[in-house]
Amino acid sequence: MKRLLTFTALAGLMAGAASAQTDFIANSFYDGAVPMSGEGYIRWAELVKELSDGDLVPEVFTGTVLLAPRASLQGIQDNVVQVAHHAAVYTPSDLPVSNAVQELGFAYSDPMAAIFAVTDFSMNNETQLEEWKDKGVVYLGAYATPGYVLMCSSPVRNLEEMKGKRIRTAGSAVSVWVEEAGGIPVNVPSSEMYTGLERGTLDCATNAASDLVDRSLLEVAEHTTLLSTGMYYSGPQWGFNPGFWETLTPAQREVLMEASARSMARMVIAYNEKVDAGLEASKAAGGNVYEPEQDLVDHVTEFRDRTTKAAADKAGTDYGVAEPQALIDDFVATMTKWQDLLAEVDTTDEDALTAVAMQEIFNKIDASSYGVN
Repeated sequence: MKRLLTFTALAGLMAGAASAQTDFIANSFYDGAVPMSGEGYIRWAELVKELSDGDLVPEVFTGTVLLAPRASLQGIQDNVVQVAHHAAVYTPSDLPVSNAVQELGFAYSDPMAAIFAVTDFSMNNETQLEEWKDKGVVYLGAYATPGYVLMCSSPVRNLEEMKGKRIRTAGSAVSVWVEEAGGIPVNVPSSEMYTGLERGTLDCATNAASDLVDRSLLEVAEHTTLLSTGMYYSGPQWGFNPGFWETLTPAQREVLMEASARSMARMVIAYNEKVDAGLEASKAAGGNVYEPEQDLVDHVTEFRDRTTKAAADKAGTDYGVAEPQALIDDFVATMTKWQDLLAEVDTTDEDALTAVAMQEIFNKIDASSYGVN
């Protein structure tokens, strides 16, 4: 019997060696319907397995079962998960550089240019790279939302209707704007928008209009105003634990880089489609979609211009960046570079977008040394 057990154990070990694979845990706190999870984690995991011929096998968790939104960074650092999405606006004191460049979110509205520009910047700017290293994260790609709009339980079309409204924001410049416009910013995770609107603790939520369907907000927010209140891109879409990253071979890291390139294209394509679908679904359900009135447009425009000019000063004073002007200048230049690069690219073609991202970003990264201490 002892000999049989020994032989059985040996056979099991041999079978395991023959099918060796790297299993790891991947987490995104968004529901699977949201592109950051659906395209960025669920389909991304399938792509990683495909590109690695079954060598890399992510086990994906979505929603807040494993980690709450504000706990994602700690989860990466502690190796609770090997890779996760983390929105840096939830931990501004931990990631001041990432939050400093997020202050420019009000100035941009093109998520396709932003997702690749932010990735390019975040994987090459020395100040940002030092922050990732200090905070125990290997950064491997961005997310970028469409422009956030106002989704409310009552109409908010002008400054008068803004007064006293409790509006969900995600920190950063938009909270300041809401306050200046007469509203009350409420900094809660996007996962709490529905319950806040349902219970009346929120009057509005600022988020992508895709959430009218993806998070069923059309049920509790019948009034949508198409006022762009900026976009979000701070923090990693895929932030890897450094210890885990170092166990991977350069070839495995290259697979993950290619998966990032394609999945970023897929996320934005899906987001744009879902925004249109969300607005149509809301109208079909009896909801109202408004253009903002001129006083609200003028207020946002003035605020956008003012905060853009002040971004470098704020990076130095509020976020403690040593050379704030250089940081902001590099970010703006990178964004301009990608706006130009994508001007002649079909931004609904994921193959074309993936090719540009590989050529301009990931093929220039040394997988044997990137993220390795």
